[in-house]
Amino acid sequence: MLEIAAAAGIRKSSLYHHFRSKQELLFEILRHTVDMALAGLREIAGADRPAAERLRLAVRHHVLNLVEDLDNVACFVEEGRALAAEHREAYIAQRDAYERCFRQIIEDGAASGEFAPVDARLAGFAILGMCNWMVRWYRPDGASTPEDVAAQFGDLAVAALGRGRANVVPPVTTVPASAGTRR
Repeated sequence: MLEIAAAAGIRKSSLYHHFRSKQELLFEILRHTVDMALAGLREIAGADRPAAERLRLAVRHHVLNLVEDLDNVACFVEEGRALAAEHREAYIAQRDAYERCFRQIIEDGAASGEFAPVDARLAGFAILGMCNWMVRWYRPDGASTPEDVAAQFGDLAVAALGRGRANVVPPVTTVPASAGTRR
């Protein structure tokens, strides 16, 4: 808290005037992070467009918001589980609302035949996991722009859910004995 107060140019006691505890500050960061992106994502999910287009737009929206607010999103991804019980329910409700937007798009795509039938929950986790991992590796001065990453991730998400995916790689029915061996 002392470091935060110093960075803000205020005294630690002044910081506690705005946030009674570290937990309250953490909750505000998490709430703010989702609030900034949820309205736009809901608009994309509910738009009258093909599911593949909406999924690309949703991935783009997520990636660009992530990059724009990288520190807060990293906090959301990494620290949400540290939230105290008093704020956990509200946090989980926001997180679930965000994830539901992706699931809606995936379910709509499966229903329309654009996407193969899948478990929308797992597919949503996979897409968000792919995007959220950026908090570990993305650097603004790196080789890829946020738009480049967003476009490629959107294409990957749509291709992974595409109708022809079952013909590309046969499903795994057994796990080879060597799969559990560490090297």
